[in-house]
Amino acid sequence: MDVRETLKDKQKIVIKVGTSTITHEATGNIDLDKLEKFVRILTNLINKGKEVIVVSSGAIGIGRNVLGMKERPKDKATAQACAAVGQGKLIMIYEKLFAEYGYLTAQVLLTKESIANKTCAQHAKETFDQLSAMKVIPIVNENDAISVDEEKYGNFGDNDTMAAYVAALVEADLLILMSDINGLYTDDPKENPNARFVHTVSNIDSNLVKMGRGAKSSVGTGGMATKIKAAKIATKANADMVIANGKSIYTINDVMAGKKIGTLFLAANSEYKGENEVAPIKDIYKKHMDKVNKRRHGGGEDELHASNW
Repeated sequence: MDVRETLKDKQKIVIKVGTSTITHEATGNIDLDKLEKFVRILTNLINKGKEVIVVSSGAIGIGRNVLGMKERPKDKATAQACAAVGQGKLIMIYEKLFAEYGYLTAQVLLTKESIANKTCAQHAKETFDQLSAMKVIPIVNENDAISVDEEKYGNFGDNDTMAAYVAALVEADLLILMSDINGLYTDDPKENPNARFVHTVSNIDSNLVKMGRGAKSSVGTGGMATKIKAAKIATKANADMVIANGKSIYTINDVMAGKKIGTLFLAANSEYKGENEVAPIKDIYKKHMDKVNKRRHGGGEDELHASNW
């Protein structure tokens, strides 16, 4: 069973773009060229009959840049002020770009209460359903300007987690997290050159959770630990989830074409019940290939069986 092929048939898709995906690394300004390509890709998916919901980071990063701040604000009040400034600028750009293709957008700002409170969640779902019926594209973000660490509900903390909650709320069948990493590794590839890439996850066990590390950049908040948390939420709600590198925004097309891009977390109701697919161990694989080459020169068998290495 080729689980990647099933991605071609997904109809309701939540796509989250991180701050690092839609801004220039050197300046923190919006990468208009990339954002325009992103909107064109989404428009094409919609034209194919797909339903798309966008979860977009960037409000705090854009706001801080407009306000002339070089680093991410550390205190809550400043961060919320940056979000208030940046969110208006961000949604204005989305609105303008989608309008060029004849589509309307709607700004949807959520707090944790919007999801955790049953009444609020029902109202939120009805709003998403009505926007879908009207062919309006939701642009979702956390309402950072008022979101607080409430004792009763808490906050999302990052847009990876929020995107997963949104996917569960709207009953999406696919969540794509566009980030600044290729996907999940068995260890931090920057620190461990022998870290193995994880292609497919059918079971999020304790070992997999340990692979997550909360590394953060100066522009975003979501590390790998938050993405694994998001995967738990999304897959439990029967949505597949893909972590992919947003350096090339066209990666979205590759994911939707069923190509082996990023790390695919399979929904709880997936028919595939096999093991997690992990790339070979580099050192062992190299030693095996050395043996294979020696056998070839000596006329021996050169079968490439995993049991041999």
